[in-house]
This record gives sequence, C-alpha cells and structure tokens, in this order.
Amino acid sequence: MPFPEIDPVAFSFGPFTVHWYALAYLAGVGLGAAYGYALLARRSLWARNAPPFPAPDIWDFASWAVLGIVVGGRLGYVLFYNLPYYVSNPAEIFAVWDGGMAYHGGMLGLVVAALLFTRKREGNLWSAVDLLACVATIGIFLGRLANFVNAELYGAPTDVPWGVVFPTDPFQVARHPSQLYEAVLEGLLLFVIIRIATHVFHGLRRPGLVTGIFGIGYGLSRIAVEFVRLPDAQIGYIYGGWLTMGQVLSLPMVLIGIGFVVYSSRRSNVRA
Repeated sequence: MPFPEIDPVAFSFGPFTVHWYALAYLAGVGLGAAYGYALLARRSLWARNAPPFPAPDIWDFASWAVLGIVVGGRLGYVLFYNLPYYVSNPAEIFAVWDGGMAYHGGMLGLVVAALLFTRKREGNLWSAVDLLACVATIGIFLGRLANFVNAELYGAPTDVPWGVVFPTDPFQVARHPSQLYEAVLEGLLLFVIIRIATHVFHGLRRPGLVTGIFGIGYGLSRIAVEFVRLPDAQIGYIYGGWLTMGQVLSLPMVLIGIGFVVYSSRRSNVRA
C-alpha cells in the first residue's frame, strides 16, 4: 500500500510551523483531562466515594502533566536510547524541537507529576496513578497516529496486504505499520479494557488495580509489536537479532503490573 499523502505539518504561519505530532500531544492532554474530569466527578466510582482530588483541579493538573511528559520523555530518550551522543553533546539534551522522546520516560514523568500534585492536595496517591492509567491510553492512541503521519517508527519488511511503503524508508519496501498496531493495542483496546474494569467491575474502588491492568496491557502490547517494529538505529537489537530496548523497558511494567493487581485484589473492596 502506498503511504497516504498526509503532510506532517498541520499548518504554518510565517516562519512558524505546527506539526500534527505537537497537536497530538496537546489533544491527548486536553481529551485526557476532560475524561479525567468525568471520572473524578463520578464519586461513586472511587473507594469511599473519594477521588484523589476534586474534579475541577484536573485542569490545573494538565499543566503539570505537560511538564512531566516533556521532561520525563526527553530524559528517558537521553538515558536509554542515545546516551553516548548526549554525553558528547550535552547542549543537545535541551533541543527537544529536534525530536527524541521516550514513552517510558514520559509516563514516569507523568506519574511523578501526578504524585506531587495529589500529595499537595492530600489525596490518595494510588488512586491518582489509577486516574492516569484511565486517561493515558487516549494520549497513546493519538501519539501513535502522529508517528504514522510522520512516517517514523515503522516496522520490518512484510508481504501482508496492509504493508505500507513509507516515504522516509530508504529501501522503499512494504513494511508493517507498527505505529497503527500500537495505536489499536496500547490505545483503543486498552482503553476499552480499562473502561470495563472501572465501570463494570468497579476497579477504581481497589486502588492500584487499574494501574496494574494498564501496566500489564501496555507492556504485553509493546513487547508483541516490537517483534515487527524496527529498533532505533543507534541501538539496534540488544540480543539475538530480536530483543529490543522497548521490550526490555516494557517487561518491568508487566511484572510491576502483576504485582499491583495481586496487591489490590487482596485488599477489601471498600465503599462508603
């Protein structure tokens, strides 16, 4: 399949250009905050009818979220994906406009921001992380679509009917659209699973349970897609021509997620 003619630049005015990737980040935070507001406002979803903080505060948290994602994502990329280069060129660490963000780092930065924000408001820290697990899938979905528009992070060569020839590929062969695989698995499907957990099985009444489901779901999805996604060029495969940095960083998410599920399931289902 030929790559659809989509300009990575959404619009420009004068010397300034706005990319779909940047808009995806902003939309992810905005839509995530709106969905978070709806969850926080429905107090019956939470243990003891007590959400981690009042619903209107989610709009204040949105700015904290942006900072956590950008700082964490950038530091994660520097430390895990291209450390030798940035050790030699430390000034480039701050050049976020040139690209280079790591999802795992961004998520960690977001968690730190949520914990600090919730602690300041004396809320339940476990429930705050659960809230992030509910809304993060929205940003993941939009971010992976933006990766596809940018024709980046594509997969290995394939002969499946839906293989895509990306314009940035020097070999111009059909490849797995791994960005779309991740958008569906880590974004759409995981959102539906968590929605069922929160609204059918009342998962938010067991602090930590939804976080565990997210960790398991994202980790397994990312590990699976990495088998058909090309690794970062500066790292390549870590072992055996198949193990990638993305898989290494995702495995702890699965293990920690299992721990969260087990721990939260052993606690009583408390409701005011």
